[in-house]
Amino acid sequence: MSYVPLELQYTHSHEWIRSEGDGIYTIGITDHAQSLLGDMVYVELPDIESSTDVGEECAMAESVKAASDIYAPLSGVVIAINDELDSAPELVNSDPYGDGWLFQIRVNDDNELNDLLMAEDYATIIAEDEEQ
Repeated sequence: MSYVPLELQYTHSHEWIRSEGDGIYTIGITDHAQSLLGDMVYVELPDIESSTDVGEECAMAESVKAASDIYAPLSGVVIAINDELDSAPELVNSDPYGDGWLFQIRVNDDNELNDLLMAEDYATIIAEDEEQ
């Protein structure tokens, strides 16, 4: 079973979201997503100061198995990216909720947080996926 930290929020497309305070959120892909993708070989991140709209493709993860789009879980402006992934994309596999984070955004509308999944709901979704 994949690890699902209780303090984070999630999307149906397997991104996680962590509040850093002051309207800033860190985003990555979940343990479940990285395990499905396999060993990461490249991660394309959004440009700093680029705008994101909820649900739009904003990054891409490429593994030995496949390339997968990463979707913006919230609308906002990208304020930081994880430069470490340029030389060590495998951090997404080894520490998806820590050193493998992808980018940070300053959100436009905190109300979008209401559309995200809580850990328990996300865990139920991936448990159903794993049974199939």
